[in-house]
Amino acid sequence: MPISRLGLVVHGGRPEAVSGARTVREWCARRDIGCVDIDVWQGQGSRRGGREEVRAAGSPDLIVTLGGDGTFLRGARIAAKKNIQVLGVDLGKVGFLTETAVADVERALDAVHAGRSECEERMTLTMRASKPLEMPSDMEQILCYGRGPALPPPPPREAGPDDDSWGVALDVTALNDIVVEKLARDRQVGVGVYIAGRLLASYSADGLIVATPTGSTAYSFAAGGPVLSPRLRAVVFTPVAPHMTFNRTVVAAADEPIALRVLPHSGRAAVSVDGQPRGVLDPGDWIGVTAAPEPLRLVRLTAADFYGRLRERMRLTDAPATAADGEAAPLFRPGGPLPEDVRHLRLPPPPAQH
Repeated sequence: MPISRLGLVVHGGRPEAVSGARTVREWCARRDIGCVDIDVWQGQGSRRGGREEVRAAGSPDLIVTLGGDGTFLRGARIAAKKNIQVLGVDLGKVGFLTETAVADVERALDAVHAGRSECEERMTLTMRASKPLEMPSDMEQILCYGRGPALPPPPPREAGPDDDSWGVALDVTALNDIVVEKLARDRQVGVGVYIAGRLLASYSADGLIVATPTGSTAYSFAAGGPVLSPRLRAVVFTPVAPHMTFNRTVVAAADEPIALRVLPHSGRAAVSVDGQPRGVLDPGDWIGVTAAPEPLRLVRLTAADFYGRLRERMRLTDAPATAADGEAAPLFRPGGPLPEDVRHLRLPPPPAQH
């Protein structure tokens, strides 16, 4: 994919990210490629939504993030709005989303520019609500303490004919999760949960997470949810510290919406999108979370190795059985031709080609 304009999302608080961004700008300058910083804010000031950032950046055809998975998510919410590919540059930790080390960023950009990269699509979420979300001024400082200015509440997106029964379609793109959680430390939030138009249960909990398969290794995992392959299309519902016997995750199909209504006896609840507070719900308000029509397009330089990253991130190589097992992986590629009954499987390339 020849690059004509590149957008940068940089973790300005990390010197290695700032240095890596300088390397990217120099690479662009040598090739006469436009390069612009996006989603940049410092100190007190307002922040812009994803579509505004894309317009301000001149609609780049590649977004590069330098930071960890949090910085990557900032770039992802911008990239997904306009079907832009995103390349995540890691700064020393094993990330589930980032693709290349900062020391290899020039080599990675060369590969993308020369068409030697692949594009991996990840499912995202969007949202409807009973009313437009708002961030009360008395809540913003509490919810965003230590984070800097909040993102603006998501605006309504263009929709079909007005029909209040379907709620307000909001311009939201979540790669990991959408969360409804309590505001008061001493009081859980009461929420009715509906899946595919049918009541599942009423929960009294610290929070409720609706996640993508990509987000299954984030907050949902920390709350006891399962790990899903990011190649799946599914919606994961996980309660956080529920005060009830049924505390299990429910995995719904991608075409089954999940709605969360704040019950009359509950206090107010906060709504976060990929960890960013975006509004507050009052008793009686609801949100509906659905699979978004547009995926996120990740740049991949080598064959995806989600399970290898999972093993490294979770330090699963420390298991005693791992050290004792020196054999090749079963059902991998022993070297001979593929048998007929396994040719339909998705297998990584042989080690020599990986």
